[in-house]
Amino acid sequence: MLALCLLGTVPLAPAFGLRVLHRPLRLLLTVLVAGTPFLLWDLYATSAGHWHFDADQTLPWRVAGLPLEEIAFFVVIPLVAVLTFEAVRATRRHGLRGARREAARR
Repeated sequence: MLALCLLGTVPLAPAFGLRVLHRPLRLLLTVLVAGTPFLLWDLYATSAGHWHFDADQTLPWRVAGLPLEEIAFFVVIPLVAVLTFEAVRATRRHGLRGARREAARR
């Protein structure tokens, strides 16, 4: 599922001329700021026994007790959100320019 999110949004960067992937430090900071609170909450909730991850339904690798795909979720989702947001902004910006040109012709 996470791979599908990436496959669906990473192509937005070249398709819309986004420079998001050209600024890796800025993107990394965004992902860290967005994902860290949720990751910390996940660590707390699992250690407190509020929920758990079924070993039969997750990969065997764990980091601090969390399955690898759970950690990947908190990286992929902010990345996908940033790419989607920037693509929508680029589309709206292009659409507004086109609407202004059209209005100027009238």
